[in-house]
Amino acid sequence: MYKYIITPLLLCCLTSPVLADDVKLQENHPDRYVVVKGDTLWDISARFLKDPWQWPKVWRMNRDQVKNPHRIYPGDVVALDMSNDQPELKLLSQQTITLDPNIRIESLEKEAVPTIQPSVIAPFLSQPMIIEADQLDSSPIIIAGEESRVAITAGSTAYANKISDGDGLHWQIYRSGKTLVDPDTKEILGTEAIYLGDANVVKYGEPAKITVTRFKEEIFPNDKLVLAVDKIPDDYIPRAPETQISGRIMTIYGGVAETGRNSIVSINRGKTDGLEEGHVLAINRLGRLVKNPDPKLIEDAKKNKEARLKELKSSHAAKEQIEAIESIDPNMIKLPDERIGLVMIFRTFDRVSYALIMQAAESIHVLDTVTTP
Repeated sequence: MYKYIITPLLLCCLTSPVLADDVKLQENHPDRYVVVKGDTLWDISARFLKDPWQWPKVWRMNRDQVKNPHRIYPGDVVALDMSNDQPELKLLSQQTITLDPNIRIESLEKEAVPTIQPSVIAPFLSQPMIIEADQLDSSPIIIAGEESRVAITAGSTAYANKISDGDGLHWQIYRSGKTLVDPDTKEILGTEAIYLGDANVVKYGEPAKITVTRFKEEIFPNDKLVLAVDKIPDDYIPRAPETQISGRIMTIYGGVAETGRNSIVSINRGKTDGLEEGHVLAINRLGRLVKNPDPKLIEDAKKNKEARLKELKSSHAAKEQIEAIESIDPNMIKLPDERIGLVMIFRTFDRVSYALIMQAAESIHVLDTVTTP
């Protein structure tokens, strides 16, 4: 039978202090946990912590270590250390394995525990999905299939208007989909492209000859080619953003209006707003507007509105700020926003991000807000 000799291994130490006094442990947390195949980093964290995104704090990770985390494998033991009056997680690794002489050794290769189940987000990691405003306009176009065929499928030959030697060998085929519009500013943030398949260049030129190696939907002339991207790293650590982020859910993958846990959504914030893969945001339901029952409070609200407008106009404040105050109705009271779930960012673009819903106490809707937890 197997015999394990466990040796403590301290994962990492902070180069600058990170306070853990706001870390809340689960009431029935284990002292240690043996990692098994099928676990995710989020699931393991949730066994110990009420807020799984605080994982880096209890591992005492600095910023560089968060970006390049230590790998955790099935069979490793995660232990909770409270000797310093603050929770700290450590990794106990299997250093020595003694086998019974009659046992055959199979492959001992193990895959590291992922942050979240890769099968859920795989299509979003290997395909661009968000196409910048002018990218498709300048992309090669499929101009014809072989012979008289209209639809192009896997194994078929087709022709693109122009692909030059040096432009790349592997391409992905897309069709323009839904335009992503910021629900607050009404700006166009990009196009959510429809992935159709993969293709390789057989002969460069004008036109170029390609072979379709994989297809998800039928491909037609006028569909666009985008250079295939390398696989996006998926070894990020769940954590809160270092700055205050505030945005909205723009779309729910699948075209539905509401959803729940393990669904994918798009957020109207991206790299330029400070979002990174692994960032966790709280999902909030906007508080309802209810009629103000107190005449005195209504009068006070009117005076406050007038004073604030006067102040903004005299200081030549931005038009948006003035319009926001003008839209306030003194006869109504806004109830507080309520947290209803959590999302984790797993892919970022300049102004848009994709996120996976990790927790949902209620149905998640398009236009629900997301904020730094």
